[in-house]
Amino acid sequence: MMASLQSRVPALSSFSSSLSPSPPGLHWRRCIAFTARPRRRIATVEAKIREIFMPALSSTMTEGKIVSWIKSEGDVLSKGESVVVVESDKADMDVETFYDGILAAIVVAEGEVAPVGAPIGLLAETEEEIAEAKAKAATSSSQSATPPATALPPPSPQPPPVAAAPPPAAKVQTDGLRKVVVTPYAKKLAKQHKVDINSTIGTGPFGRITPADIEAAAGIVPSKSTHVATVAPATAAVTAPAPGLTAPKAAATKFPEIPGSTVVPFTTMQAAVSKNMVESLSVPTFRAGYPVTTDALDALYEKVKPKGVTMTALLAKAAAMALAQHPIVNATCKDGKSFTYNSSINIGVAVAINGGLITPVLQDADKLDLYLLSKKWKELVEKARAKQLQPREYNSGTFTLSNLGMFGVDRFDAILPPGQGAIMAVGASKPTVVVDADGFFSVKRKMLVNVTADHRIIYGADLAAFLQTFSKIVENPEDLTM
Repeated sequence: MMASLQSRVPALSSFSSSLSPSPPGLHWRRCIAFTARPRRRIATVEAKIREIFMPALSSTMTEGKIVSWIKSEGDVLSKGESVVVVESDKADMDVETFYDGILAAIVVAEGEVAPVGAPIGLLAETEEEIAEAKAKAATSSSQSATPPATALPPPSPQPPPVAAAPPPAAKVQTDGLRKVVVTPYAKKLAKQHKVDINSTIGTGPFGRITPADIEAAAGIVPSKSTHVATVAPATAAVTAPAPGLTAPKAAATKFPEIPGSTVVPFTTMQAAVSKNMVESLSVPTFRAGYPVTTDALDALYEKVKPKGVTMTALLAKAAAMALAQHPIVNATCKDGKSFTYNSSINIGVAVAINGGLITPVLQDADKLDLYLLSKKWKELVEKARAKQLQPREYNSGTFTLSNLGMFGVDRFDAILPPGQGAIMAVGASKPTVVVDADGFFSVKRKMLVNVTADHRIIYGADLAAFLQTFSKIVENPEDLTM
């Protein structure tokens, strides 16, 4: 065995010696050259003209509108510098550049709309590339403005009308003298228009003369309903809906135009609100109302109002404290198969602004004290009216509060926002005559709150228990200031 091992050693040495006559490092140089070549190629094809894309500023954003360009063509940009202001579906936001360079060309002008991911500007590295970038921008804009002629398929030739080919039954009448079969109405039309029935060729079943045949012989254009009923009975039978079913609408309902009216297209925010409202119709909801006595809350409000506390903050704090005891009302059902218990209680409050509606979110409302909550709310309202809210400041709500009581509305129903389990509609607080347990009358201020809830995860008993807890907190508001 030792001999066999020793016999293998010279074989290995001979193999290494066979490599030694080759130039040193020859095989290694070839390997390095092979791996380095692709790296140099990647460096040479790296684009020097970069595109500035329309960003997705929210999860629901599909397109954006250019509000204004902060920089002009030819300006030198630094990484992280704001270039353009884009109007998303909820706010106006500054868009920053990720590279250093020169703003060579603006592809989408102010006031125009572009889909998410589309180039809105071109960034060049050097001044020599500006002309190339401008040519590229002109080419892309011309292509988008003029759709290619090949985009639409060529029109298919129209089939000949069904009435152009006479049915085989017509030949039966020309073979010889046969009995003329004519419908009563056709006979009446023939007498009225003085048409010879014996010389008329019938197109009905078994050569029967129909009213359309008489009208054709008299030179009268048949009506559309008669043509369909007599010439193409098979087609009408195929397209007719089954009994008990409604035929699908071929096109959207067109309403009559009112003279002098003006059509105004949706803004980006209004389009987003419309989309969300339509989407909410697919959720099975139910509503529950509850009267709440507000005398104690009104008294507390008069005390804390000089310190900057608003009624909205008081109601949001009360709702957050009630949600902490009833987490199912703060839950969310997103896929129709499960629901999620949210770890945070984020109260969104509906705010009407110029040109739309938005819901700034008071995050962790149950953990903030009343005064900090009021300060945070004022900041959110200012940012909302300036359209400067960040996405997380308006799309992270787990429960929504809508208060029209400040406008004197005593009751209303709110539409459930997509992705949430419930929304509370708060009416105005008004003096109401009540009767106590002893039968004595008194006047107390009451407000009616209506809650719209997702019935897939929240049931009537759950919502009733939540409303009872909310009422107790409002009627005994001492804990709101802690």
